[in-house]
Amino acid sequence: MILVGQYDSPFVRRVAVALNILSLKYEHRPLSAFGDGSRLAALNPLQRVPTLVLDDGDVLIDSAAILDHLDEIAGKSRLIAPSGPARRTMLRACALATGLCDMMASLLYEQLLHDEPSAVLVSRRSAQIRATLAALEAMRAECATEFWFGATPGHPDIAVTCALRFLAEAHPALHDATAWPHLAAHAAACEAMPAFSAVVQPFSPPGRRPRRSGTSGVTPA
Repeated sequence: MILVGQYDSPFVRRVAVALNILSLKYEHRPLSAFGDGSRLAALNPLQRVPTLVLDDGDVLIDSAAILDHLDEIAGKSRLIAPSGPARRTMLRACALATGLCDMMASLLYEQLLHDEPSAVLVSRRSAQIRATLAALEAMRAECATEFWFGATPGHPDIAVTCALRFLAEAHPALHDATAWPHLAAHAAACEAMPAFSAVVQPFSPPGRRPRRSGTSGVTPA
């Protein structure tokens, strides 16, 4: 398999961590949604990351589709409960974490791409980010297990940890670990795991770093 996209995107990193936890081998091609649009278009007409090229040449172009496929491959080792209330709760945590990343990406581009960002949009996105973090903090505070839903990490652990790293790096003014201590402690424990630490790329806004394999592209998928 070939994972396309840069690890400073929480969406790409989420897929990479899942691949690592499941011990699935893959090649990494750090193309950028901004700097490598024409090359991405050959694989994904949306020019978004992550994109996953399967061994048979088929291409998956959405995070949810990619992770669903990985769980299918993993079978009993899948990173989400197969059914019932546990699955619904895990999906809710993942939806909050990925929605949080969507809001952070939207806020980032509003601030980067406009000389005068919309004060209304900045205020709204900031409020959405804080409210989502509060909801996730409340969920995590109720957990009595080492990881979100058991003794091993699953999709909620991955999604939340990747979201918090992106928050700290892309929106430091909104990052206040003292406001969500359970989330912060949990994310720190996850970040210390090899599956997470092996796929870290410090975030820099598009166009603000020397072009190595393409400028950053934090395009949701």
